[in-house]
Amino acid sequence: MKFGLLLPGQGAQAVSMGADFAQTSPAARALFDHADEILGFPLSKLCFDGPLEELTKTDVAQPAIYVTSLAVLSALEEQSGQKIQPLAAAGLSLGEYTALAAAGALSFEDGLRLVRLRGSAMQEASHALPSGMTSVMGLERNPLEMLCAKIAEETNAICQVANLNSPGQIVVSGQNEALDIFDLQAKEAGARRAMRLNVAGAFHSEVMRPAAEKLNTALHETELSTPQCPVWQNATGRPETDPERLRENLSAQLCSPVLWEESFRDMAQTLSGQTFLEPAPGKVLAALARKIHREATVHSVDSAKALDNLMEEVQ
Repeated sequence: MKFGLLLPGQGAQAVSMGADFAQTSPAARALFDHADEILGFPLSKLCFDGPLEELTKTDVAQPAIYVTSLAVLSALEEQSGQKIQPLAAAGLSLGEYTALAAAGALSFEDGLRLVRLRGSAMQEASHALPSGMTSVMGLERNPLEMLCAKIAEETNAICQVANLNSPGQIVVSGQNEALDIFDLQAKEAGARRAMRLNVAGAFHSEVMRPAAEKLNTALHETELSTPQCPVWQNATGRPETDPERLRENLSAQLCSPVLWEESFRDMAQTLSGQTFLEPAPGKVLAALARKIHREATVHSVDSAKALDNLMEEVQ
């Protein structure tokens, strides 16, 4: 089976994610069990039963999403009797680690340890510097960057463009005192909407610098192999296969904007006519794909029933 792979990021988590796959697929269940053993706590129970407040914590959500996505791919391989041969892979923020594991550049175990550390380090950085993120609709990157720079200078606080998700949808990260001003001035500058997000902190900004330093150390202690396919990386928006370049871009990712729109547009053009697969949890990336490249076909496999439907379609 040949697909381009799109792996979801933090925010896609939901109670019961992966539960139906674990019930219907021994391979998926085994992966959840293995993750529980590695982490030393029942991640699978949090995925299946919650509570949501615990599952949403950054240091839990990140490994939970990583394991769920890879469990879905394991269930797909088990049900089809075929190995997935990824033509390309990309993941949104955290999902980049899942993409590297799915493409064979990271072992499941090493990837799980990294995302657990990443989540913990990001949570610590968020606690150290109260901060957040605002989703902006209707303003382009250049005027937003100018506005962020102006507010950062006025407040002496961090304010940065953090995610370029799709045409007209950009996310800004910053310290709370800067975002309070940004939320007002963005609308005055012509934004249709500026909505503060329910997240723990200012991801993909300099607020995350302490987390990036911890993660950088761990990345340099982790073996990365040449992936089976190009992996489009958040920090550059470009495909990469060289392990050292993959490592460098992962290290840069926490404090750099996520160039998802650029990444997916280039992927869709490169894989013209090929089908993309988005494993659970959620359908966020399929929705973004429709806004970025309307001709792209993305199957969201967010339930065991959706997997059955995919099997009927591809067989």
